[in-house]
Parts: sequence; structure tokens; C-alpha cells
Amino acid sequence: MKSCAAIFIKNKLLLIVWLLLPAFYVLGCNRAEPERKKNREKIDYIKPIPGKNDSIPAKVAEKGESLISYADCYTCHKEDQRSVGPAFKDIAKRYPVNKVYIEMLAQKVIVGGSRSWGYAVMDPHPKLSLDDAKSMVTYILSLKK
Repeated sequence: MKSCAAIFIKNKLLLIVWLLLPAFYVLGCNRAEPERKKNREKIDYIKPIPGKNDSIPAKVAEKGESLISYADCYTCHKEDQRSVGPAFKDIAKRYPVNKVYIEMLAQKVIVGGSRSWGYAVMDPHPKLSLDDAKSMVTYILSLKK
């Protein structure tokens, strides 16, 4: 059998531990947070490609807009905000409006691709004709501000 003095000391130690434990917890959790930057710099993920801009025929752009509205493009793209893929206006900001880029982007729509705008993968559209893809790309590039 333990003596009364030993039990008293043991209880006193437990009491001290139970009183100090919350104090250490409060001191540990109540650290002053470092000053956070409130004005974060906006990271521009659009890297414009320099080049000459050609004029866009209105009929081709209208045809492209119509084709896009009937295709599955709006599943992954929006006109002015990023979704799964880049916004159409962001694509227009990046690429110059000329035959070379219209051809390249039309091929990319047909074949599909990735890594141009991050990790998202664009599905291929092999049933789309090259002329229709060019019209769609022309409409997208017509959204350039």
C-alpha cells in the first residue's frame, strides 16, 4: 500500500501537468501570423506570340461561331473565363491572326493536344474538316481585343 504522501505528490504532479498542458497549447497555437501580402501580383499565364495580324472576313468568323455553338467546344472552353481549357479570348490574346497560326491551331483542334495551356488535354476532333476547323479558329482569333 502506498503512503498518503506518495499519493498526494502523484496527484499534485498530475494536477500541475493538466494545468500546464492547456497553457502550452494556447501559447503554441497563438503565434503571431506573419504579415501576408494583401496585394498579390496577378500571374499572367498568357504569353503573347509576336506576329502580324491579318484582317478577318466577317462571314468566316460568323461561320466559325455557328460551328462552335454546335460542337462540343463549350464543354471545356468559355468565351471570357478559364474553364477546363483556356478562354477563347485568352487564345486570341496569345496568337497572331494570320494564315500560319490559323492552320496550326486548326490542326491542333483536329488532332488534339496538351501542354500549351497547362496540364489539360484537348480531345481530338477527327471528324471535323480542316476548313471548318479553320473557320472556328478564325472566330476565336476574332475575339482579340
